[in-house]
Amino acid sequence: ALESLKKYGFESCDPVDTPMVEKSKLYEDKEGKAVDPSHYRGMIGTLLYLIASRPDLQFAICMCARYQARPTEKHVHAIKRIFRYLRGTINRGLWYPKDSSVALTAFADADHAGCEDTRRSTSGSVQFLGERFISWSSKRQKSAAISSTEAEYIALSGCCAQILWMRSQLSDYGLVFNKIPMYCDNKSAIALCCNNVQHFRSKHIDIIYHFIKEQVENEVIELYFV
Repeated sequence: ALESLKKYGFESCDPVDTPMVEKSKLYEDKEGKAVDPSHYRGMIGTLLYLIASRPDLQFAICMCARYQARPTEKHVHAIKRIFRYLRGTINRGLWYPKDSSVALTAFADADHAGCEDTRRSTSGSVQFLGERFISWSSKRQKSAAISSTEAEYIALSGCCAQILWMRSQLSDYGLVFNKIPMYCDNKSAIALCCNNVQHFRSKHIDIIYHFIKEQVENEVIELYFV
């Protein structure tokens, strides 16, 4: 991380507390002044290398990476803020205590219509093995969601898919998991996952997301409101 700061001259910059400005969203900015895309892409690539040990950077970096085709001064300002945040948190990292339990848990959330360009939502999820933070994801959804319930439901399905893959991998080591707790902050999305009856509010949702209902019914996962 220190080498990355030195590479772009941020080793002595003023640090900030967050990687992005609160409630300030990036967009394509067609009217903005264009900057050198090669330099911008280089900064993106350098930061992407750090994601393996700094999951707190992932969302902000991926947001900036959307505009590599024609970056503007607004986008450069946003990515410089990530470097300033990195400067203030240079000693942070992941901690894996050896005496932690091996319980598998997950959290899922969605930013409804958060993308200013497409009005699509962004799914986010994290998975823990005991107290160990072992997997995380932040990805824009493939289609626009007409409600926050739909956006959260799609995020839960994506998180469930990751949990099932991890469950399969851990079974090779003799670890068996059932009733895996998954947490979400939308009660309507949880109710939709537990309801096997199709109705007008969910019939338009792509069938690939409905597999989570089977996992709830088979008691592979359990959903909780948080």
